[in-house]
Amino acid sequence: MHGLINQILDALARFTLSSALDIIIVSLLFYGVLMVVRGTRADQVLRGVIVLFIFFTIMAASFHLTMVDWLVRNSPVVLLVAIPIIFQPELRRALEQVGRTSAIINHPLATLSTPLQPSTSDEIVDAVTRLSQRHYGALIVLEGTTGLQDFVQSGVRMDSVVSSDLIVTVFFVNGPLHDGAMIVRGERIVAAGCVLPLTDNPRAAGRGTRHRAAIGITEQTDSACIVVSEESGTISVARAGHLMTNLSRDRLHRYLEAFYSAKAPTNEPELAAVAGR
Repeated sequence: MHGLINQILDALARFTLSSALDIIIVSLLFYGVLMVVRGTRADQVLRGVIVLFIFFTIMAASFHLTMVDWLVRNSPVVLLVAIPIIFQPELRRALEQVGRTSAIINHPLATLSTPLQPSTSDEIVDAVTRLSQRHYGALIVLEGTTGLQDFVQSGVRMDSVVSSDLIVTVFFVNGPLHDGAMIVRGERIVAAGCVLPLTDNPRAAGRGTRHRAAIGITEQTDSACIVVSEESGTISVARAGHLMTNLSRDRLHRYLEAFYSAKAPTNEPELAAVAGR
C-alpha cells in the first residue's frame, strides 16, 4: 500500500502542462472516433474488437496462455493495417467533415456561399410538383460543400440554368436520361443521367433503387437529394443518410430554403423539423 502511494505521488510530481495537453489531445481523438462510428456498422465492429481484446487479455493472464498473450501484445500492429480497411467509409467521412469545417480549405471550394435565389428554388419545387403529379420518377441531387465531380463525370454534362421545364423534360419517361440522377450546383444544372452509389444500410431494405441511391449519395457527401417515386408519385428528400417521405410542395420549399441558407442545419432531424414547421 505504501509503495502504491509513493508511485502515485511520483507520477503526480512528474505531471506537467505538457502531460495534461497530451491527455486532452488523446481523449479528443478517441471521442472523435467514437462520434464518427456512432450509429454505423463500424460501431458494432468496434465494440466486437474491444470485447474480444478484453476477453483474450483476461484469458491469457488467468491461465498463462503464452500464445494468446503473444497475439494480444502484437495485435496493435495488425490493427494499424486493419483499421483503415475496416473503417474506410467512416474515416473518409471524418476527413471530409474536417475539410468542410476548415475556413481556410472550405472558403475557396464552397459552391454555396450565398443562399439560393428564390426563383431557382421555385423552379425546382415547381418541377418536382409536376413530376409528382405525372408520376415521373426523378432523382435530383443538390450539391453542398462536398464536390460531386466524380458523379458528374458518370453522366451527361449540361451546364444549364435551373428550369422547371428542362427538369421535367429530362425525367420524361421515354427520355434517355430519365433513369439517372440530375446534379444541381448552385444556380445551374451541371449534369443528368448520373450514376449514384446505392446504400447498403439494412434500414433501406425494401426501398426502390432511386431511394437507395438518394440515401447512398447523402451518406457519402453533405448533399441533399430529392426523390420522386414513379409508382406513387410521392416526394421524398434524403439527407445525411436519412429519408424524409411524403413531402408537400410547401414543406419541400421550406426544406430547400433551410438547406441553402447560410445558417442551415447540418443534420437530417433538424432539417426535418424546419420543413415540418
